Amino acid sequence: MKVRLLQLTAILFGAAALAGVLVAGYVLLVVIPNLPPLDALTDYRPKIPLRVYTADQVLIGEFGEERRDFVPIAEMPAVMKHALLAIEDSEFYEHGGVNFKGALRAFVMNLGNSRSQGASTITMQVARTFYLSRQKTYARKLTEIALAYKIEEKLSKDQILELYMNQIYLGERAYGFGSAARVYFGKSVQELSIAEAAMLAGLPKAPASANPIVNPTRAKQRQQYILKRMRELGYITPAQYEKAAQEKLLIRGRGYRFETHAEYAAELVRQYLYEQYKDDIYTAGLTVYTTLNSSDQQAAYEAVRRGVLEYDRRHGYRGPEDVIDLPGDAEEREQAIDEALLKHPDSDDLRSAVVLSASPKLVRAETLSGEVVDVSGEGLRFAAAALSKSRGANRIKPGAVIRVTRDAKKRWSITQLPEVSAAFVSLNANDGSFRAMVGGFDFTLNKFDHVTQAWRQPGSSIKPFIYSAALEKGFSPATVINDAPISVDVAETGGQAWDPQNDDGRYDGPVTMRTGLKKSKNLVSIRILQTITPAYARDYITRFGFEADKHPLNLTMTLGTGSVTPLQMASAYSVFANGGYQVTPHLINKVVNAQGKVLVESKPAIAGDESGRVLDQRNAFIMDTMLRDVVNSGTGYAASQRLGRHDLAGKTGTTNDAMDAWFAGYGGDIVAVSWMGYDKPRSLGGREFGGTVALPVWTDYMREALRGKGPFQRAVPSGVVQVDGDWMYEEYAARGDAVRSVGVDPIRSFWDRLFGNRTPEPRNVESDKRNIDDMTYRGGQ
Repeated sequence: MKVRLLQLTAILFGAAALAGVLVAGYVLLVVIPNLPPLDALTDYRPKIPLRVYTADQVLIGEFGEERRDFVPIAEMPAVMKHALLAIEDSEFYEHGGVNFKGALRAFVMNLGNSRSQGASTITMQVARTFYLSRQKTYARKLTEIALAYKIEEKLSKDQILELYMNQIYLGERAYGFGSAARVYFGKSVQELSIAEAAMLAGLPKAPASANPIVNPTRAKQRQQYILKRMRELGYITPAQYEKAAQEKLLIRGRGYRFETHAEYAAELVRQYLYEQYKDDIYTAGLTVYTTLNSSDQQAAYEAVRRGVLEYDRRHGYRGPEDVIDLPGDAEEREQAIDEALLKHPDSDDLRSAVVLSASPKLVRAETLSGEVVDVSGEGLRFAAAALSKSRGANRIKPGAVIRVTRDAKKRWSITQLPEVSAAFVSLNANDGSFRAMVGGFDFTLNKFDHVTQAWRQPGSSIKPFIYSAALEKGFSPATVINDAPISVDVAETGGQAWDPQNDDGRYDGPVTMRTGLKKSKNLVSIRILQTITPAYARDYITRFGFEADKHPLNLTMTLGTGSVTPLQMASAYSVFANGGYQVTPHLINKVVNAQGKVLVESKPAIAGDESGRVLDQRNAFIMDTMLRDVVNSGTGYAASQRLGRHDLAGKTGTTNDAMDAWFAGYGGDIVAVSWMGYDKPRSLGGREFGGTVALPVWTDYMREALRGKGPFQRAVPSGVVQVDGDWMYEEYAARGDAVRSVGVDPIRSFWDRLFGNRTPEPRNVESDKRNIDDMTYRGGQ
């Protein structure tokens, strides 16, 4: 027996020796000669997505397959490193790349019926992540070990740990702990608590299936184990452990959201950079700083959403978005609900839900998250008619896909996705930089950017530019123009005879040009354009940035039958706001590469540089006084009332049959334009105007944008005088060739007929210079 045991032992040792020789030979002859160079590690270039920020450094966009924030090891907090080492490789700084005790244990386990024991060190995981597959074979493991030794020879421990902590996949498209901290907790890795760091440290094992968004229970279990390991290893004290173990973590939901809604602006940036750098933008780590102000942007987004929904509610509930059959089997029922709701994704706070039961007093519905909500009382008012059996296909019944929303008091109500579209843009009038931009109601539902791409009729919002042209032809705000019916013959229209009307069907007879703009009188505008000629006016408006070929060469031009974009309109009104200078709208402030080098930086023309002047300062001043009147006592009166300010200027705009509704205006150097209409043009409704749908959005935004800003004042420029109580160019007053009236038969007194008209003596302009807020503009009224 002893002899046999000795023989068996010898055979085993011989076999082991032979296996060792064979393995060593394989490693020396096959593995080592074929090891890849370490260029990917020594010259590490992580795939970092394009990121877009506001001017105040709030992230608004990220483009790339991998979310990654590279964090140098020197900036990685100790708590994050300790949490990772506690679970992945507590002896990382002691071993030479391979932990033989762990490897032997895994080898023995794998001789059985399992191959789940990897025992890879962090160095080995770096080798696998950069160069190898995750296939579990002994050949791959040998290559992994050999690579680990090679890596340890070339790189320091800190360099290896830095590579691992920035390259490893951690679920939800997050690569590296810097990105994971932002994705799961909405903060930088340096701000993580012990409990949060332990949660992230548990992700490498099963990032896709056991992260806190997908499986919070498994993620919590692993976090608790890691906290115990940190305590055992002395990384944290018992008191810190107790506190961390009890800490309640706030995990960000799936569908990683940015801090403010600026999707249309971020996409505009992406398109611009793609034209310059193509697909490299998704991996090169470019950072773009826009000119947007985050608080202005959020105010604009909320104003548009609120304005669109208010308009939509005024026009009634249209019915469910879809209706599905609800299977009797519980599992099939849940699957059917999930499939239906995935086809109707949530729109911010407008959540889609499938109705489970419905009556005039209670609607019960289930959302995609599985939450069952009850809607009753006031929450049913909007859709009350749809709960009647007489509504047929538009009835709310079990299986109907509806929209629900919850107010600040946690009460649910039925709502709906609007069909109407909207746009809002705000610029700094002094340099053309974007302050806010909202291209539509919801970017995920409609990616068409109505700010830059929607060419729409401007309606009466174009009138101020026609009036501005008239000032250069001798008109003044006091010019009297007949607001009376007019018939335009074929010679002037180039087609049919035309009998234009005022929107309200009322005619006031002779009124001043100031009153004509304030009340948006169509007949006054037509007579002005008829006098200065469409050819002159169309050429004139190009100085504001409008395109001549987008506007008709006839009298309908003054009623806004041409085409403009909201951005173009905002740029045009900037000329009035800044005193006569054309500025170029720009969204990008600077582009920085991954190394911090500035690749692009905007250097905009600033208002005040006379080379950029396109409008006489006097013209801009007089138009400003008239546009302030529109807001203080004209069609834009609601703005001054809602905001409690009298230093605002602007103009409403409503096209024929209310196809488009506008409000364009400014307060100080903030210019903003609001638009609403249907993508496939149709009437907004017989009682809807620029003042009812576009103006409320504008005022909601301006309330936030102007918060804390005092009244804006404008000094009277030289070269203007007051005649008959209103402003006029000094040369026209002196020469006596100003346009005093249009379309009005003069009624001359006996003394006028006897002695003729006398030219009024112009007032001294110096005595009239005072702040605009101290002036009362009554015109000729």
